[in-house]
Amino acid sequence: MSFEKLGLSAEILRAVADQGYTTPTPVQAQSIPVILEGHDVLAGAQTGTGKTAGFTLPMLNIMQKNHPERGRKKTIRALVLTPTRELAAQVAESVATYGKYTPIRSTVVFGGVGINPQIQKLRRGIDILVATPGRLLDLANQREVDLSQIEFFVLDEADRMLDMGFIHDIRRVLKLLPTKRQNLLFSATFSEEIKKLAQGFLSSPVYVEVARNETSHQVTQVVHPVSKSKKRALLSKLILEGEWQQVLVFTKTKHGANRLTKQLESDGIGAAAIHGNKSQSARTKALAGFKDRKIRVLVATDIAARGLDIDQLPHVVNYELPNVPEDYVHRIGRTGRAGNTGEAMSLVSSDEDKLLYAIERLIKKAIPKVSIAGFEPDPEDIKVAQKEAAEQKQRRSSSQRRRSPSNARKPGQSRSRPSSSNRSGNASRNR
Repeated sequence: MSFEKLGLSAEILRAVADQGYTTPTPVQAQSIPVILEGHDVLAGAQTGTGKTAGFTLPMLNIMQKNHPERGRKKTIRALVLTPTRELAAQVAESVATYGKYTPIRSTVVFGGVGINPQIQKLRRGIDILVATPGRLLDLANQREVDLSQIEFFVLDEADRMLDMGFIHDIRRVLKLLPTKRQNLLFSATFSEEIKKLAQGFLSSPVYVEVARNETSHQVTQVVHPVSKSKKRALLSKLILEGEWQQVLVFTKTKHGANRLTKQLESDGIGAAAIHGNKSQSARTKALAGFKDRKIRVLVATDIAARGLDIDQLPHVVNYELPNVPEDYVHRIGRTGRAGNTGEAMSLVSSDEDKLLYAIERLIKKAIPKVSIAGFEPDPEDIKVAQKEAAEQKQRRSSSQRRRSPSNARKPGQSRSRPSSSNRSGNASRNR
């Protein structure tokens, strides 16, 4: 199927062609027609599937057809809510890219930067607003944004929204919207909380699901077993000997990202960190330098990396495995996008074996293991990890036995009386 068969306008098809796209991704092929028909949509699609264009293209198409006459002040007709600044910026860029041949105007608002320039843009009038919850509510409280004419409401990456504690903010935003509107919810996973949220504002939605918790066939995955103390040296070796010029590296913590960045720079590798403690200007500068290949390595935490869209990114490295298996899928989905190939490497120490097993269960396949001479896991580390795993298993088994029905008191059964020595001990303590 081609984009021409989806019912999009000539102006939008021209913008799509400018980007070099001719065939829609599965999520685009499924979601665009039902959105154009006016249905609410509940879409299960993870990063790298083309979901942003999946709602941006039909939204622009409908708004273009029903655009107000020239000269009339624009009112906000579409709201796209995202969990992070980076994702908001990426969605706003997508709206501008695909809407450049239409009269549709848009802007993006998020925290971490000055609010006054955002207010000025809103006052000039826009059609589409892309926002993070906090800044949007700040603007609403200052009466600088009017959401009463919203025709489209898009909740993007709803699962991450809830993970970050935005559920109350989402409900506050929903109260500011008109009752009659078209709603689109996109989420990589569907927890009970997501389903409950969807039931609260979607009306008879069409369900679209595309390869949730599956990794792209365009991405080559490999695990390098390594001693924890040698991870940084191995990473530097891979980058320098492989002559990698653009690498996205994931760590678990902000502190770990900062520390690794300094260590890489000491090895002569240009690197920058991106995480929640960095100012928005620092994050924007680091991302721009990475996209322009002035910075060789971008070290990121999971939340900061949501929404990063780096064209033809060749390498992703899991310096530390995530605690949540689904985050592994999100991480490596940064490469192998839009038909390109990519490599995803995980540096796995013995104490992460359990995390690796959980990831392999989720993606339903074993990831090839390749040891590199001189960096193999320390035998002592393996023994310690195995001992900890055995102790954890024993504790879990003991806990289950304590909770088993055979150890529970039956209704009406009294507790066994303590021995006389225990009774006297209890009595003396209670005096």
